[in-house]
Amino acid sequence: MKNIITRKLIVDENNELFDAQGMKYVEFKSDFSKIREYSVKILEHCPGPFLEEGLLEQQLSEIIKNGIKHGNKCDISKKIKVWYDLRNRARFIVEDEGGGFKRLEEWNDFYRKRQTALCAGDFDLFLKLASYRGPESDESDGGNSLIAALEFWNGGMIYNDAKNKVGVVRWFSHGSGATGRMDGG
Repeated sequence: MKNIITRKLIVDENNELFDAQGMKYVEFKSDFSKIREYSVKILEHCPGPFLEEGLLEQQLSEIIKNGIKHGNKCDISKKIKVWYDLRNRARFIVEDEGGGFKRLEEWNDFYRKRQTALCAGDFDLFLKLASYRGPESDESDGGNSLIAALEFWNGGMIYNDAKNKVGVVRWFSHGSGATGRMDGG
């Protein structure tokens, strides 16, 4: 079997990704219809090279969407708080007022099994694990945005202890030769 690095969602309240010092801050009502508008507003002064892939807005929108839909249950009276820093990398902290991602470890187990099946060439099992469905999932949920997020946020994706706040970072290396990663790797 090929070696595979299995990423996972991590809980670490004290992770440096939660240090908001020097970051800009905005908050929004939990209006599901305005998710893209919120992301565009945050990224309006984003360096052009960060936007070249076209995925930054999508990934930020997914995090905001998860907070509005799953955390705040689309309750317009609840806020989504976003801290952001777009100097040298794209870094965000997004917090909702909900009860947190209760099934985080269950999702990690699903993802580990999915990646193991892929690595082993067990495509029947891999297809059965095409998407994660928890008891609160609806027809538009599948857990696939988290799979994409683990790949996109190459500097980390960390939850607080309550699991209602996530810190993420994406490093961009435009031919500099440097990895730009926080771990020096």
